[in-house]
Amino acid sequence: MGTQQILLIVLSVIIVGIAVAVGITMFNAQSVNSNRNACIADMNNFAASALAFYKTPTSHGGAGSTIGNVVDSTVCNYIGVGYTAPNQLSTDNGTYTITLAGTVLTFTAAGTESGVTPVTTVDFSSSAIATTP
Repeated sequence: MGTQQILLIVLSVIIVGIAVAVGITMFNAQSVNSNRNACIADMNNFAASALAFYKTPTSHGGAGSTIGNVVDSTVCNYIGVGYTAPNQLSTDNGTYTITLAGTVLTFTAAGTESGVTPVTTVDFSSSAIATTP
């Protein structure tokens, strides 16, 4: 009778260990997914603000729909959320780098969870915002 009880205890410990490992894996996957969604939401807000900056008249502190007036640092100042360095914004969800190439402004995220690097682009010529997770 004693060996059966020990066998059941060992089997129970193995099953509980497997359940804990699966639970940790599921929690980590959800954490990464939540951080990616939060970064995408942040970047969509930044992109909308950047587009508003582009369309705002210069007399009101915007770019006046002139691409020559759009500079990465002025966009960062206009957005005003966690402006930490030139061409960089920061929130609790991650750090965002801004680059301007022609008429396309790109936000690249480095999320707080590893592997979270979505990208959002704003095309000022067509007023299009696109995000790739």
